[in-house]
Amino acid sequence: MRKRKAQQTNQAIMRGVIAMALIVLVVCYLFLTLVGCSPAGERFHVQGRISGAEDSILVLEAMTLNGVQAVDSVRLTDAGDFDFAMLPDTSSAPEFYRLRIGSQVINFVVDSLEEITVQALMQQMASGYEIQGNEASRTMKTISLLNIQLQQQFAALDKDASLSALEKMERARVLVNDYKRTLKRDFILTDPASPAAYFALFQTVGGQMLFNPESDRDDVQYFAAVATQWEQLYPGALRTENLRNIAMRGIRNTRPPRPIEIQIDSDKVREIGIIDFGFKDISGQERRLTDYAQNVILLDFTAYSLPASQQRNIELRELYAKYHSRGLEIYQVSLDLDEHYWKTMCDQLPWVCVHCPEGFANDMVQLYSVTAIPTYFLIGRGSELKARGEDIPNIQKAIEHEL
Repeated sequence: MRKRKAQQTNQAIMRGVIAMALIVLVVCYLFLTLVGCSPAGERFHVQGRISGAEDSILVLEAMTLNGVQAVDSVRLTDAGDFDFAMLPDTSSAPEFYRLRIGSQVINFVVDSLEEITVQALMQQMASGYEIQGNEASRTMKTISLLNIQLQQQFAALDKDASLSALEKMERARVLVNDYKRTLKRDFILTDPASPAAYFALFQTVGGQMLFNPESDRDDVQYFAAVATQWEQLYPGALRTENLRNIAMRGIRNTRPPRPIEIQIDSDKVREIGIIDFGFKDISGQERRLTDYAQNVILLDFTAYSLPASQQRNIELRELYAKYHSRGLEIYQVSLDLDEHYWKTMCDQLPWVCVHCPEGFANDMVQLYSVTAIPTYFLIGRGSELKARGEDIPNIQKAIEHEL
């Protein structure tokens, strides 16, 4: 009897242990599923060493559209080692972060499941760090160093007793403009789709944004250029929507206060169904849209710096090869900010290639309601506007119908 009771007791204990293990497994599964935790291999890591920072608090912060938000923190040991593991962002766009000790910060970007490694000395954390993991973060370091250099120049200028207040203001303005030109030329125009270009747009000087996308017509174009690229790469992402909204608001704000004057006489307005305009081609000759009134025209607003531009031009080549002999002409308007890049890319294209240096801010571009690129229109013979691209389910059939 005692032996049987002992066996029953052991069996009960075993059932309890099994039940507890099952409960733990279920809780773990629910935690991973509902909270969104993923295995260690699916996280991205930011790790490294800040030497000479023992007992300092290192904070990991996310640079969100709603401001800076603390993500994690650690008190550094004598060695200064740290390792932050974060869940991947649910959005498809790059996300920006920074490491901070006091007022010293290191900016970086995360574009995928990757490992970022940072090495720095506490005394020069913001300027002397080394970062590995992605090229964009290293480019962002270069931008940050230029910003630090600008601030140092401001400080030296402020201490220069030989200059009047007016002279200091003028020299400060020159320094800021030089910094802006460098950002535009070296970091935005070279690759508008990159996270570094986005980072450059939002640089600040003395707590104020360097670029003015609200009322500076030139600055607006750089926001529009980056926004267009991000629309292609990261459609629907919050940062993309924010960029697009900023660019469109700037375009509206910087429209000329005067009514847009269309240089077409009243007889021509009655005769044609489009708004005529002209831009210069690669040789400097103006090409007007109505110069091709005898053709069926595919009017294409684009930018050769777009990631999908090469593939799009391949598709246009096929249309041109198939239908040009029958009367199709492609009139392609480039909104690229870099004119030299446009000339290089369009040099071998067989159709009409013109350049609009004002980009989205141009009166005619606005009259055609071009708010994103590529945007295209089909124009029939006799300059009769037939349809906008989004209303054309099959462009080949539409062209054949007009020919």
